[in-house]
Amino acid sequence: MRIEINHDKNIQFDESVERHVRQTLDNTLARFADQVTRVEVHLHDKNAERRGANDRQCLLEAKVEGRPPLAVSDDADSIGAAITGAAKKLQRRLDTDLGRLH
Repeated sequence: MRIEINHDKNIQFDESVERHVRQTLDNTLARFADQVTRVEVHLHDKNAERRGANDRQCLLEAKVEGRPPLAVSDDADSIGAAITGAAKKLQRRLDTDLGRLH
């Protein structure tokens, strides 16, 4: 499973954020590793310089072999929480969609 990370200029992206994304997705989606070929991660700060509640967003788009892409997103106060929330949503979505096939 290949992971591509994109972020806007308002996200303070560093090695720790990248590590959190990769570890979270690897752990959360481990059982789907044979079916998911790529996950695109989009990190956004919806309010830019202004502070606000739930202004960090993580959008995940999973490319599943032989199926249309699946997308989920989560908003939170921190980018780490948004990543974790979106990963859990993607796991549930894959459970539901791929579970129907079997």
